Amino acid sequence: MITVIISVLVMILLSLFRVNVVLAILAAGVTAGLMSGLGLNDALDLLITGMGGQAETALSYILLGVFAMMIGYSGITGVLVSSLVRVLKGKRGFLIMVIAAAACLSQNVIPVHIAFIPILIPPLLKLFDEMSIDRRAVASALTFGLKAPYVMLPVGFGFIFHNTIAQEMAASGMEVAVNDIWKAMFIPGLGMIAGLLIAVFVTYRNPRKLEAEHKASTDPSGYQDTGGSPFTIKHTFTILAVLAALIIQIGMDSLIFGALTGIILMFIFRVVPFRHGDDMVNDGVKLMGMIAFVMLIASGFANVLEETRAVDDMVSNAVNAAGGANVMTAAIMLLAGLVVTMGIGTSFGTIPILAALFVPFCMSVGFSPLATVALIGTAGAMGDAGSPASDSTLGPTSGLNADGRHHHIWDTCVPTFLHYNIPLFLFGLIAAVIL
Repeated sequence: MITVIISVLVMILLSLFRVNVVLAILAAGVTAGLMSGLGLNDALDLLITGMGGQAETALSYILLGVFAMMIGYSGITGVLVSSLVRVLKGKRGFLIMVIAAAACLSQNVIPVHIAFIPILIPPLLKLFDEMSIDRRAVASALTFGLKAPYVMLPVGFGFIFHNTIAQEMAASGMEVAVNDIWKAMFIPGLGMIAGLLIAVFVTYRNPRKLEAEHKASTDPSGYQDTGGSPFTIKHTFTILAVLAALIIQIGMDSLIFGALTGIILMFIFRVVPFRHGDDMVNDGVKLMGMIAFVMLIASGFANVLEETRAVDDMVSNAVNAAGGANVMTAAIMLLAGLVVTMGIGTSFGTIPILAALFVPFCMSVGFSPLATVALIGTAGAMGDAGSPASDSTLGPTSGLNADGRHHHIWDTCVPTFLHYNIPLFLFGLIAAVIL
């Protein structure tokens, strides 16, 4: 139990002290290995072995970065931003809520998950600056859209999440219909809605000015004050490439093939001259390479926790320390899920672990099936928002830090942790008690 808590605290504290997140996660992984009785070399070997678990995601991030650079090169983003400046000038809250709605669509209606962020957000950064929008509010909106839909609704990624809960509970001896999962998860989801509204209209509602200096070499926005520049044939080809990438991604269920399709079409349509290919790839790696590598290291850390059985031991001890079916028991179980998900960095990967240990205990103390669903689902979702290793935070940072002025920990992780994990905990407790 101590192994998980200490290693996750190492990751969090080093990150809060602005140690690079790669080094923070690496230190946490080594700490977990050493505390589990492994030697230094064995701990590193286990971490390195586990890095392959996110190789596909990391490659997807890199290719999406290249595609984003090509879209910026086309100039269509400048036209888009100029139009938005005229339409949404002074409407900060409305723009942020539109971004949250777009992020929600990425989970259910058009299930592209984080793929839209490096394409949509970097072109808007100058607009955010012109409107003095606090990027922490935008980060909160994006994370809400990446999480709340799958928590609340059994559609798209939500169906996968809810189906995973139902299957893992059934495997542990408690049957619940997939179509009933939303009845338990809707209440914690309301907590996330409350967190979003507080973040956008209370905590980060005031204008925020950032320093004027930015890294032009990594700015893919392509934004210029076009003053109503005409829509050209290259812009049409760019839209076609984006649509083709989306269709291929959904049809083949692969971010990699989707991004590659878009990149190839941008060359074929000569939106980007072939001689600029090296520049596009280099700038794409600069844009997304750090995020991709964080995903690899995080996968290694998760592998150390799982292979040493530190996670199982922690959750088992937490459950055994709890009493009967009461508020204190539910709180202990939710906090255990928070720590585990902060370390592993994925709600979907945490559910099987929690279900195997929570279900027998919930059956023995008298929690109802829906209350058990609320505990497992909320415990799995907690920590995803706010974790330095989660794609729910890495995704927003990949777009908002395109110009080098958005800090992953203090501008994404801390705001999303405070505004979503706290209401998830409170509303999850309510659901466990009343269901």
